[in-house]
Amino acid sequence: MKSCIYQKQQPVDIPQVETGALTDVLRLPWGVDIYDLLTRWNPLNVERPYPAPYNGVNILVVGLGPAGYTLSHYLLNEGFGVVGVDGLKIEPLPVELTGGDGGEPLPIRDWDAIYRRLDERVLEGFGGVSEYGITVRWDKNFLTLLHLLLSRRERFKAFGGVRFGGSFPIEDAWARGFAHVAIAAGAGRPTIIDIKNNLIRGIRKASDFLMALQLTGAFKHESLASLQVRLPALVIGGGLTAIDTATELLAYYPRQVEKTLRRYEELAAEIGDAAVRAAYDAEERQQLDEFLEHGRAIRAERARAEAACEPPDFMPLLDSWGGVSIVYRKRLEESPAYRLNHEEVVKALEEGIRFIENLEPEEAIHDPFQHVRAVRFRRQKRAENGGTPTDGAPSSDAVELPARALLVAAGTSPNVTYEKEYPGTFQLDGQRRFFQPHRAAQVGPGEFRLEPHPDGFFTSYQDDGRFVSFYGDNHPRFAGNVVKAMASAKHGYREISRLFNVGDDNPTQTAVLERERAWRRLVSTLDDDLGATVVNVTRLTETIVEVVVRAPAAARHFQPGQFYRLQNFESLAPVVEMRKRSVPLVMEGIALTGAWVDRERGLLSMIALELGVSSRLCAYLRPGERVIVMGPTGAPTEIPHRQNVLLAGGGLGNAVLFSIARALREAGNRVVYFAGYKKGEDLFKREEIEDSTDQVIWS
Repeated sequence: MKSCIYQKQQPVDIPQVETGALTDVLRLPWGVDIYDLLTRWNPLNVERPYPAPYNGVNILVVGLGPAGYTLSHYLLNEGFGVVGVDGLKIEPLPVELTGGDGGEPLPIRDWDAIYRRLDERVLEGFGGVSEYGITVRWDKNFLTLLHLLLSRRERFKAFGGVRFGGSFPIEDAWARGFAHVAIAAGAGRPTIIDIKNNLIRGIRKASDFLMALQLTGAFKHESLASLQVRLPALVIGGGLTAIDTATELLAYYPRQVEKTLRRYEELAAEIGDAAVRAAYDAEERQQLDEFLEHGRAIRAERARAEAACEPPDFMPLLDSWGGVSIVYRKRLEESPAYRLNHEEVVKALEEGIRFIENLEPEEAIHDPFQHVRAVRFRRQKRAENGGTPTDGAPSSDAVELPARALLVAAGTSPNVTYEKEYPGTFQLDGQRRFFQPHRAAQVGPGEFRLEPHPDGFFTSYQDDGRFVSFYGDNHPRFAGNVVKAMASAKHGYREISRLFNVGDDNPTQTAVLERERAWRRLVSTLDDDLGATVVNVTRLTETIVEVVVRAPAAARHFQPGQFYRLQNFESLAPVVEMRKRSVPLVMEGIALTGAWVDRERGLLSMIALELGVSSRLCAYLRPGERVIVMGPTGAPTEIPHRQNVLLAGGGLGNAVLFSIARALREAGNRVVYFAGYKKGEDLFKREEIEDSTDQVIWS
């Protein structure tokens, strides 16, 4: 972070210097376009001062986080066509700024024309962990800039809501004509810590909290996203994710209680306090009163600060409500956050985050409503020299800390999900944690052989001269943070370029035109196959809605029992006027089981039970509207052959069994179906159930 310039003793904050150089350029007239030019033309780069012409070779980049977007940049400058896919929703940028469909983008005179306050900016989904896993101290308008610059490149196309191995397996990449697959899919699942009552309410993973906060816009004044946290809050972990989680939680809480107070007052003014409170049970009323009390205190502090012409100081209030504490099993100096970026730790402490050392969590303690109220820890013994805890000798000193929210930031597992779902595709390392790195040794003109090597960027996969490389958190040498992920792309793109030896490519005009046509055909095909468009929305009962979408790839790869994540685009969502405010009807991602598919027509049916805001917004989706349908995901149901099978479903659960019952019948099974409903009017799809079973018992 800091260094001393030659013969100077005063440390220099390098990131601030670099950011200053960038913002100085952006603030010039036409600064965005000047910077755009500098990403493509660099006279100081002797090897590649300007982009190579398109060579007709197309690369699939899986994941558009730090490693993915950096790799895409370098590959584009090498002359490759790049298609990036990501599981997150990626919002479309204005066509006039990107020059979509072969048009020329409009120049941008002033950086302020696209700059947005961070609580007003559209959450684009582009950038992976750069979007959801970094505190807002890093200006995410720079991420919008990266998205814009890549989207302006003629040979780049990004698709969101695409699950690698779900709607896009490796075989599909070769079938579509891709010459190489580069995996930059980020970290795997979060680590589950071993404590008693690990699944009670109020406990969630830190990455889940950050994604819910940063990808749904819960912090926005008019957001309908449902993200609830309570104080006091504990964050378990010692890495930068723990620091980010604690910082964001402390900043989000005042906004949450203010929104709760404002909406409660508006509803109470319309229908009365009694009617509003009647909708809640005893636990919910208790939490509501807590939020209302805190909201009034925050409002009063804002009023005081405004009268005094000074910024509000919420820290005394937040402290009095318990605040946010990071709890780590070792000392602060031993934490990854301190070792990697001590300045983030300093900033967190300045903002009022507490850091509690040498505590190992043992048990989450719940209240009468089965919600966390405290966490019991065991104090770790220190070595005599004050070093790390003594092995296998925890202290008998138990510590109980109050907690109404417990967020776990205990690291992640390497992302080898594809190998787990398709065993035998990739060789894993000796610990079976990462892909085994290989390097491509040239054995002849255009011929390469894979050899295990710790510095290699290739997996063990090879098929008819085609290879798969990997970067960022997928790679054992570069896992851990954004900078290392970007470094992996900078070091690794040359290995891809070396495979194709296109440096002296000198095509004829006819060949150039054919490459252009082939690229347009590829993009057009992917647009149709990977996209999702609403066909119709049908109300089945008072509380159940069926959404049918055209999503050819998602439908084609569906297996009974799998599910999808459905959400709409913020930039395309309808906006309604509500109590003199404009409220966008933006959905959170909701998990819905596939009810049925029509593979020939590319149709997919999903059925939603209206419980919260997002599920109710399904009814407002419009035919022809573009949406995100990420999946299929989840383990499919095992389908036996020629057996007697009993299925039992209740309410919405019956929708899950539609596709399973049909697959069982097609496999020669005898299917007996018990279908239960609370009320007769809750029955839906009766004919489909009867057609897919041998006998139905209605209840």
